[in-house]
Order: sequence, then structure tokens, then C-alpha cells
Amino acid sequence: MTDDTIPRSLTRRLAATAAGVDRLPTAPRALLGYYADTGDFAAGSLALRRYVDRFLDRVVREAFDPVERAIADAFDVSRERVEFDYDTKLTLPAELTLSHLFGRIRRETSTRLDPLTGELDDGPLGPLGRLRGPTPTVSTLADARDRLARVRAVTRLVVVALIDGDVRDAINDEEYEDFVVGFSVDDSDRARIAELTQSVLAEQVAELFEGFPDAVRDHYRAAVDYSEAHQDRDPHFRELMADARGGDADALAAIESEYKFADFDDPPELFSADERDLPYLRTQYGRVGVIYHGMVEMYRAAGVEIEPAFERSIVLAIVGAQIWLDDVDDYADDASEGQLTPVTAEYLLADDDETAVRRVVDVTEQYLGAAKTYAAATDSGLAGIGADYIRRSGSTAPLPGSDAVSN
Repeated sequence: MTDDTIPRSLTRRLAATAAGVDRLPTAPRALLGYYADTGDFAAGSLALRRYVDRFLDRVVREAFDPVERAIADAFDVSRERVEFDYDTKLTLPAELTLSHLFGRIRRETSTRLDPLTGELDDGPLGPLGRLRGPTPTVSTLADARDRLARVRAVTRLVVVALIDGDVRDAINDEEYEDFVVGFSVDDSDRARIAELTQSVLAEQVAELFEGFPDAVRDHYRAAVDYSEAHQDRDPHFRELMADARGGDADALAAIESEYKFADFDDPPELFSADERDLPYLRTQYGRVGVIYHGMVEMYRAAGVEIEPAFERSIVLAIVGAQIWLDDVDDYADDASEGQLTPVTAEYLLADDDETAVRRVVDVTEQYLGAAKTYAAATDSGLAGIGADYIRRSGSTAPLPGSDAVSN
């Protein structure tokens, strides 16, 4: 028994039970699931989200305003008719990183004035809380606000650069359906809109880089180059997939050794030896993870320290999300187009569909479980809840054989 009125072990079991109720919305289930796993209710992390969301909404809106002006000019329509939007999931890690940094600055500020709001933080005792702890001091509050300003500036650069990179990928893949403008356009117009968007965003990224040391740009460029080198191997992986489907045993063996359990030529210090044994780590690090490793290095080069454990949490969570949310949902299209992903690979390597489904779930849980553990180790409740949210947002329903396998 603990000193709590209700033993914590019991409340965690109750939370785990509630988190498993499918009728509840995903967000509260993720919060309960994270508490059940870690014992951290993370209410303070959730409170930060409104500040983070407000800031990121403003960053995106300010980045899209000149895009709207360019579209209005190019299509000879009034500015009022253009309502540009671009659906991207790539900014989620930046959101979690910003929440983590905001929370850390709050915790490390030796004053009861909240550096985010400028308001007095009384704590659970209400106004009596002002009688406890140190008197607010200008120096510590000023330092906190300087740190916040630096974090916001780097995050603005990171978010615009991530969107720019995502738009570039959409253009390379000729995927234009996520570009929304608020007035009627055809497919050729969407391609033109995508090109305009990328051009305007690239100018903004170049301008934002001017405010930082060259090392910030160097880390971004290195991450992009690494990712593009991985993309250059796509034709080889497609060929392996086609040969394996044709019954080539050597191709199947190559998929396992070169794709599922590929070794790093130069292993990133980010991962431990055990993590480097995770299935698909090298290929998925090159596909999506390296971009967020580069994001963290950009913060560091700009003078914002981020713990290695938090970085691991973000990178592992985004790899898990790519597999569980995107590759599972896109299985049918990827299979028909000959695109090798961890999900299509499992259907080639497994003896039957049910085994493939179970392996996909197992791989997902390895990544997201590790991400949640690292988030808890750095007091980043929102990142841990985010990993749980990813797991609960997906389903094996799009996969052949899923009817016989519990999620």
C-alpha cells in the first residue's frame, strides 16, 4: 500500500482497463495508457499543448500567407478566394520537441512567474502558494525568456524546413491531393500549385537560415543528403520485391539481410547496440528517422540542448508511426505498385498472412514501446502520450489476415 487514498497500483490497473475501451476517444485513452505504463499522469504536459499549438499554428499560417499571395497572382484570383492548406504529419516531432523544451524551461526557472505566460503560478495551494519558494527574480525570468525566444526561433526554422521537404517529396512522387487552395482546380493546376508552394517555402527557409550559425544548415543538409541516398536505393528494393514474388529464394534472403536486418555502414551514436538490432532500423532511419535526428542536431547547433534519450524517443516514435499508420494503411497500394516497406516485406517473408500481421504488430510495439520508455526517462509526458496515441490510432484492419489477429 502507498500513502495514497487509493493505491497507485490499483489506479494504474484501472487506467489500463479504461485505456482499452474502444468507445472512448483516442486522446484520453493514450493519456490513460501512458499513466498505466509509467505512473506519470502528465497533466502538466497536456497543459503545455495549448501554448505549443497556438505557436505552431501561427508559424504555419505565417509561412502560408506568402504562398497564398503567390497563388492569387499566378491564377489571377482575388487574395480573399485563396485559402491554402497542406496536410502534413511531419511537424508532429517538432510539436513534441517544443513541448518538451517549454516544459524543461518552466521546471528550471527558479521563480513562480510562469515564463510562458508571465502569470504567477500558485501551484495546488492557490494564492497561499505565493508564500512558498523563492521570490520571483528578474534575472532568472529574463534568462528563461531568452531561452524561450531561442527555442521559438529554431522551431520556426525547423517547421518551415520540414514542410518544404515534405512538399519536395510530394512533387517528386507526383502526389498533389493534399494541396488545398479554396477554389476549383484541376490536376495540372495542383501540380503548378505544388511548385509555387515549394518555391516560396524554399525562399523562406533560406532567409531563416541566415539568422543561425552555418552548422545549423550543415546538419539539415547532411540529413537530407542521407535520406536522398536511401531513396536512391528504391529501384534496387523494388527489383528485390519483384524477384521475391516470382519465387526467387535469393531475393527473399536479400530482403531479410539488406532491408529487414541491414547493418549500418557507420552506426549512428544515437542508438545502442540493442537498438541497432531492431528490425528495419537502418532502412527506416534513412527513410524518415534521419530527418528528425537532423532536426535535433539543428537545435543543438543553435545552442538549444536536447537530451539523447529524448532524441531516441522522437526518432523511434516516428519510425513506428511510419510503419503503423502509413505503411499499414497503404499496404494495398504499395503491394500493387511493388513498393517495399516493412509491411510488404513481412508479407513476403512470413509463411502466411496471420504471421505477417503479428510480425507487423510486434515491430510496431518494439519501436513505440522504446519511444515511450525514453520519453518517461526525460520527463516528457507529451512525447510518451504521443507514442501511445500513435499505437491506438492505427489498426491492422487494412491487412490481409487481420480478422484472425487481435490488435
